[in-house]
Amino acid sequence: MINRLRARPIYLTMVVTSLAFATTSSALAKDSGLQVMEQSRTPIPVLNDADRAAVYNAPGGHEMQDDALNSFFLIDRLEWQNADAGSAFNWEAKGWVGGDIDRLWLRTEGERLNGLTEKSEVQALWGHAISPWWDVLGGVRQDFKPGDAQTWAAFGVQGLALYNFEAEATAFIGEQGQTAARLEGEYDFLLTNKLILQPMAELNFHGKNDPQRGVGSGLSESEIGMRLRYEIRREFAPYVGLTWNRSYGKTADYTLAEGGDRSEARLVLGVRFWF
Repeated sequence: MINRLRARPIYLTMVVTSLAFATTSSALAKDSGLQVMEQSRTPIPVLNDADRAAVYNAPGGHEMQDDALNSFFLIDRLEWQNADAGSAFNWEAKGWVGGDIDRLWLRTEGERLNGLTEKSEVQALWGHAISPWWDVLGGVRQDFKPGDAQTWAAFGVQGLALYNFEAEATAFIGEQGQTAARLEGEYDFLLTNKLILQPMAELNFHGKNDPQRGVGSGLSESEIGMRLRYEIRREFAPYVGLTWNRSYGKTADYTLAEGGDRSEARLVLGVRFWF
């Protein structure tokens, strides 16, 4: 009992001390909170012209260069064909020199049959990019065969359609007022990383009959092909394939009159390379 009475004053002293500490801590917290609030109420300085200049002025020495001169050339088809009239040698190539926006495009294609040149043309076109995937083109086309040499003005577009389908559409106006148009398309199916199947199609149209060159008005010729290539390296690939050519209307009549066939299927062997 005496021990309990002696312990009670000690207990009361501890309680009083705790209350005093709590009161002091609360007061300090309130003072600190007021100081923080007062500090947070300090206004943010308004941006001036010097601040804006420091942020938006580009530093020197890191400017992009869009006038670099580059080039690319693709020999898309360099092939032997087993034609009904004998052995044929065909070629088709294109390339460009220029920058990202403006380029000089060169195209050529032709055919030699039994050692004689049956078709041969060269195009020089100026291309301007109108989107990341499409170019507009304008320039000249020079035909060396068939018939006499002929010059055309050329206008068109080329690029990647849906699903990376490569497309070209070109219109031509000849020296004597002839008109023509050509549509081309091809697509690469990746069977493996190196084995690629490429279907293609081409349509040719002419505005009027031209007996000297063996073409009639309207849809004159079509070609459908399928080539399977193996890329030994990305830059070089041998291939094998089949093509089916057909002439229409007056063009078919001219072909038959010269002893040819309206349609013909050919086996092709060739190489494709670029640099």
